[in-house]
Amino acid sequence: MSVTNFRSTDANASTDERASSSATKVTLPHLQTKKHQRQPITALTAYDYATARLVDESGIDMVLVGDSLAMVVMGLDSTLAVTVDEMLHHTRAVRRAVRRAIVVADMPFGSYHSSVAEGVGNAIRFIKEAGAEAVKIEGGRNRLELVERLVDAEVPVIGHLGLTPQSLHRMGGYSVQGKSMRAIDELMRDATSLEHAGATAVVLEGMPREVAKHITADLSIPTIGIGAGPDCDGQILVFHDLVNLSFSKPAKFVRQFGDAAALFRSAIGSYREEVLQRSFPAEAESYHLGKEERATLEERAAAKFAIAR
Repeated sequence: MSVTNFRSTDANASTDERASSSATKVTLPHLQTKKHQRQPITALTAYDYATARLVDESGIDMVLVGDSLAMVVMGLDSTLAVTVDEMLHHTRAVRRAVRRAIVVADMPFGSYHSSVAEGVGNAIRFIKEAGAEAVKIEGGRNRLELVERLVDAEVPVIGHLGLTPQSLHRMGGYSVQGKSMRAIDELMRDATSLEHAGATAVVLEGMPREVAKHITADLSIPTIGIGAGPDCDGQILVFHDLVNLSFSKPAKFVRQFGDAAALFRSAIGSYREEVLQRSFPAEAESYHLGKEERATLEERAAAKFAIAR
């Protein structure tokens, strides 16, 4: 049963409102312009139609279908187990909702690690099958050939440096990266190498503010920070962290801007109580037969009752 079949909302009005709100489509060149004009770039993750639509209609510039869905949507312990097909599924849902923001898809662990050819093939699937406008991959100089091949294949690439969750086991956990001068130099070389290879932006995660600031100043492409301080060209957070739906202690860099968990618990609790009290659904929330059909049905019921007696 389709919920939309029973809604009384004006679908045409909703479509018109969405069309007017999406007049200025965000593109990768727009993000580049924002960097040069020192205008902050806003980004959030989304994994389904409803949240992606809310994010897009709020004026966010970039929607990332992050592999973090493995943890906040699927309940897994890390991002490592999510598959290409699962990421494609969620990217399609997000793409259907987004009109204004640029949609970026995370390439999950294992989708580009075996070979460059495999990585290119999987990236093309995200563009062709799911409607993504760019893909994000983790790694620096070890991914340069892949970045170059993707650019040649007309697939825009966003890099990801610092705390890279797909390297969880190598790093020994989720820890801040770039704390020694040697590590800082490595990160800066990785960043400039990604830019030279053709990356259109770089996510900087889990690193000291000072390091992210220097990388941002060195690059002509935008940097998007998460746990990297306020000096990046833009910021991104996981949607579920933003609204307190992660069910875990938030990282230091997370600020909760709302409490959806409290809202949902309250609504669910109220629903349960009203069902138990038989106060939902009420008369106003019920459908009725016409007078003739109602009278006929009551006559049949009365006749059955008489026979049963």
